[in-house]
Amino acid sequence: MPLPTRTGLDAVPAYRQGRSAPAGASKLSSNESPHPPLPSVVEAVQQRLSSIHRYPDMSAAVLRERLAERYDVDPAVVTVGAGSVELASQLIHAVAGEGDEVMFAWRSFEAYPSLVRIAGAAPVAVPLGADHAHDLDAMLAAITPRTRLIFVCNPNNPTGTVVGAAELEAFVAAVPRDVLVVIDEAYVHFDRTESYGAGVELFHRHPHVAVLHTFSKAYGLAGLRIGYALAPVEIAENQRKVAVPFGVTDLAQTAALASLDAEGELAVRIDEVVVQRDRLHSLLVTAGWPAVASQANFVWVPAGDRTDELELLLREGGVITRAFPGEGVRISAGSAEDSDRVQAALSTQTAPQEARA
Repeated sequence: MPLPTRTGLDAVPAYRQGRSAPAGASKLSSNESPHPPLPSVVEAVQQRLSSIHRYPDMSAAVLRERLAERYDVDPAVVTVGAGSVELASQLIHAVAGEGDEVMFAWRSFEAYPSLVRIAGAAPVAVPLGADHAHDLDAMLAAITPRTRLIFVCNPNNPTGTVVGAAELEAFVAAVPRDVLVVIDEAYVHFDRTESYGAGVELFHRHPHVAVLHTFSKAYGLAGLRIGYALAPVEIAENQRKVAVPFGVTDLAQTAALASLDAEGELAVRIDEVVVQRDRLHSLLVTAGWPAVASQANFVWVPAGDRTDELELLLREGGVITRAFPGEGVRISAGSAEDSDRVQAALSTQTAPQEARA
């Protein structure tokens, strides 16, 4: 007799991690920081190693108080998790269940539909507009009495496009108050538009907004898995109920606090990533590929039926990227050396040509 398995999980694909890179190649497949940890962060973590036989503070009280002070909010509205993806899962479980709907743009963060299905809710994917950005009018039209939560990934992964602050404000104001709007700002630190940080401002002004941030990207703590959310207090209380106990380690909390102390140094690194992101975009456009201008730490190339061609071209040049078959290639911004390798790989084309979207 076969072992019992949960029905419905056959519709949930396992999350696919960015492909690893062989020695000497550039790993631009996972939107990681190209910089090693700051010495001050490493030192802070090392000082905590002797106490790893103890459980961490499950409430992350010190970090939550620090973040609450930063954003001028009550610590009760701040929650932590193992990266923004775990916080997204918390929010879904906190507000949605069997028969409910959770909406997001598509393509957007690939974990959204899986997280929704795992919670027993129904994912509602609304196609992006022709400009590879959120079609907010279409999303408003897709709201039903079953809609419980809407994700707005801003900047969007994998396209790097941004919903402007005024546009986002109008959207939030039009969404019914019994629907939670989650503004996922995992890449906000790389946004150089006037809309930078719009999510937090909207959280202060609207009662049905939550915001996700992570320490994985700009702060370079991807290997320690820590992020945080600002959410209405009743939602935050439910998040804590559905969170995995002790899911955020003491070392991760320590590194996050040390990173907040070193934001000046980190800002320099973020600016370097932005320079390489813009360089990547220029290189790709010059080589004839339809790269989308990005405000994240990656560049999206909607190469369509030439996706495999571009992925192979770069891979043979020692650049490992994230390909979405039949749709496009996402290339993370790395170091100047990584960009040099991309440039060299693109130069092996027979001639610049116009890619088909």
